[in-house]
Amino acid sequence: MTSASAALPQQPGRTKAFLRLVMIEHSVFALPFAYIAALTAMYEWDENIHWGRLLLVTVAMVGLRTFAMAVNRIIDREIDARNPRTAHRELVTGAMSVRHAWTGALVALVVFLGAAALLNPLCLALAPVAVIPMVVYPYGKRFTNFPQAILGLAQAMGPIGGWLAITGEWSWEAVILGLAVGIWIGGFDLIYACQDVETDRQVGVKSVPARFGIPAAIWGARACHTVTTALFAWYAVATDAGVLFWLGLLIVAGAFVYEHTIVRPHDLSRLNRAFFSVNGFIGIALFVCALLDLLVRGLTV
Repeated sequence: MTSASAALPQQPGRTKAFLRLVMIEHSVFALPFAYIAALTAMYEWDENIHWGRLLLVTVAMVGLRTFAMAVNRIIDREIDARNPRTAHRELVTGAMSVRHAWTGALVALVVFLGAAALLNPLCLALAPVAVIPMVVYPYGKRFTNFPQAILGLAQAMGPIGGWLAITGEWSWEAVILGLAVGIWIGGFDLIYACQDVETDRQVGVKSVPARFGIPAAIWGARACHTVTTALFAWYAVATDAGVLFWLGLLIVAGAFVYEHTIVRPHDLSRLNRAFFSVNGFIGIALFVCALLDLLVRGLTV
């Protein structure tokens, strides 16, 4: 057996390790809102779903998010090694080498840029703008107590890019939706960061809960999600959304209330349920209601 053939069985392991590294399944948080923007733009453009463009939007979103997560893990690997909650991550344990992580990140970046180029010239021209906050974010916790603001800016790119991908033109409606998504994700990241307060203070990682305390972070998240709900309502008005979208918004508002009922400043025992289950449900629920609303209003499959 040659050395090359002996190395072949290791490749699937590296692929699986990379997919675990970037938590590929968490694309569910951002993709639904890019789809809402893209489908609304299609409805306003010619009332037809353009499946090829929707596929390219999916490829671009997954590519950019994969690049962002890989870079985040690479930059934060020394911090992760000092935190018991993150010490099992692939770059810390050696399941994935830094070189292979960079290879995966660069492949994802090329995929993103290729999809942007295939969509339209404006998407390609603005693609580097979308990449910048993805790289800045992991450094944010080293120089500001508000790294979630950078994360929110990065996440706001999804809906804006989804709309641009269809029309090739700037849309303030997409900006409203992007702000809603960015503030929503920044808000639940405030909650997520609460579990690392003691470690962050010891290591020197900056965050709202580490600087101002868990109660301040929880109240900040509640304020963020109140603003998010208002922005979703503004988006509904701006796009003349129908009753089904408003029903989705009521479901989202109820989910926010539930999320902040199960996570309290002195009880973080159900934090993972709030972070993963509730927030995943929010994205899917609003997307389904938005899609049904557009179909009822005349969007053609």
